[in-house]
Amino acid sequence: MNYSDLIYIVPAALLAITGHEFAHGYVSFKMGDPTPKQDGRLSLNPLHHLDPMGTLCLIVFRFGWAKPVRINSWYYKNRKKGVVCTALAGPAANFVMAFMAVIAMGIIYKTTGGYAGNVLVYLYNFFNYLALLNIGLGVFNLIPVPPLDGSKALGILMYNDENYLEQHASRYGYIVLLILAVTGILSIPIGVAQSVVYRGMYGLVRMIMGF
Repeated sequence: MNYSDLIYIVPAALLAITGHEFAHGYVSFKMGDPTPKQDGRLSLNPLHHLDPMGTLCLIVFRFGWAKPVRINSWYYKNRKKGVVCTALAGPAANFVMAFMAVIAMGIIYKTTGGYAGNVLVYLYNFFNYLALLNIGLGVFNLIPVPPLDGSKALGILMYNDENYLEQHASRYGYIVLLILAVTGILSIPIGVAQSVVYRGMYGLVRMIMGF
């Protein structure tokens, strides 16, 4: 990563994290859980959602995590369905934002023919990083390691308790994530997943826009 890229990466990371956590809180709230609203997590203010280490990992390694939204699944009419929907809402929001960013890139390219001024070049690069970071955040959070979203979905499906894996591995979860990030163990599989999703989105946009 070049330090000059931070002008794209930092705002893109903030948007990705904010959208991810807002989606968790909003879906849980709409299913009857007042906890996210009480905790101030139904907010588009990034400061309400940042996890310092997770944000740093997202900026440096292009995959990371945010501060988990606290939910109370006993408010849900269908608890298992509610937990799965709430857990997957964050990654889903990331993939939607990534696709919207790719569409924006396609519009810029289509309207300029590949020759853009400084402002449009910045926007094109920003949307490129926004797509990549959202895909990275979405894919990474599907891993079933606490406190990632995949652990909650797996917990409720296998043990009927979304906090099962966190309760039994919470002391190790963050350590495992840091080891995976720093050693680069996940860089190749996540990089492949990012590339496949990104290329798929861009190919779809190119087909729709005809360029």
